[in-house]
Amino acid sequence: MALAASHRLQDGVLAVETMTRFALAVLALGSGVYTYLGVRSLLDGSPTAIFFAAIIYSASVSVAIYAFWSYMARFYPHVTGAGFRGALIGVMALGCAMIIAMSSWLNAAALAGSAALEQHLAETVQDYTADLDQAHQNALAAQSLLPDIQRTSERFSRLAEDERQNGALTGTTGSGSVVQLLSQMSAQLSELETGIIASRERVATLFDQGRNHLATMRSLVSAPGAVAPRSDAFSAEVVALSGVITSLEQTSIAPSVKRAAEDLSLGFIAPVADGRGADLADRQDQVMQTIRASVSAQSQVLSQAADDILSREPVSERRFVPLSSAEAVLRYAADFIPAWAGAISIDLLPAVLVFILAIVHGAMRRQEERLPFAQRITAAELLEALEVQRALGQRGVDVEEALQAAETEAAGERDASNITSIDMSAKAPRKGPPA
Repeated sequence: MALAASHRLQDGVLAVETMTRFALAVLALGSGVYTYLGVRSLLDGSPTAIFFAAIIYSASVSVAIYAFWSYMARFYPHVTGAGFRGALIGVMALGCAMIIAMSSWLNAAALAGSAALEQHLAETVQDYTADLDQAHQNALAAQSLLPDIQRTSERFSRLAEDERQNGALTGTTGSGSVVQLLSQMSAQLSELETGIIASRERVATLFDQGRNHLATMRSLVSAPGAVAPRSDAFSAEVVALSGVITSLEQTSIAPSVKRAAEDLSLGFIAPVADGRGADLADRQDQVMQTIRASVSAQSQVLSQAADDILSREPVSERRFVPLSSAEAVLRYAADFIPAWAGAISIDLLPAVLVFILAIVHGAMRRQEERLPFAQRITAAELLEALEVQRALGQRGVDVEEALQAAETEAAGERDASNITSIDMSAKAPRKGPPA
């Protein structure tokens, strides 16, 4: 039974030998084709030079893969020593690493290069969307000061009107120094309010331009066709969007608000009291001192609010870097694990065939070792033994006697090696009687 099983395994190995070579050739050719597609994206120059360079490189890869796995399939199954087999496994690991380095990543670039480039463009769109939103928020932050400025301006204007009509502050109606000062403060705050409103319109216009650029970039990411022309158009849109984001950063009205707030306090110039009577002039001076304190407090509030806005983190400068398909596959490898698995499998699948052959040859060796010698001898070896017997018979040598003599001599040698002599002195041979 063991001999029959060993023969069947041997017949199976012989039967699949041609298939093994065919499989290695097909896998090497397939890897070379995808390597050619991947390496084209890395080369620059004329189309003819790129074509021949890619062909030569892919052909070299195919030959190297076929030769490497042919050597492993031929030698590894027949190596039995643990040390030698371990050395071959180390060589196989080194060869697999070299195959992955020179072929598998290019195969992955051919399988998922376009998708990886689109992934790169999509993530770039997300980054620039966040930058545009941040720049828009920074530019609009000063708009939050508008209600306070409007309320303060209206309060000064209302106090001026009340003083003019009713003498609410000094007790004397008419347009005096107090009315002039209140009107002056109200006018300055109104100018600041107008500047903030104008800035809002400018920010809205720039934000609309940025959204239009983002919409174009998104359409380029999902558009059909080759990815290279879309990547070039995408780069142009990125440049335009970067200019919009920079303009939004420079459009912020917060620095102007801070300067205006400081002018309210530092540039406060109270008019001379113009009351005809000493009592009215004193009341005007007291009211203007109160207005000065109010303006100083309002100036501090606006200045602090402007500082908070200016302390916001500005939009970091971003630079779009176009990638080749091979570089994109490496950067976004975690998103394309199936493509990487297929690219590596097509190169390393012959290792499975090598291990199958090694297991089968190991099984045949174990089965043959358990067989008697008569069942292990081949027909060729039997014919050769018969020829030797015939030649010895022709020379008058009895084979059976020669075998018995050889066995007796071997037994004597074993007995002699197992006996230890005690008398170490040399004995002379006994002499016979004299003649």
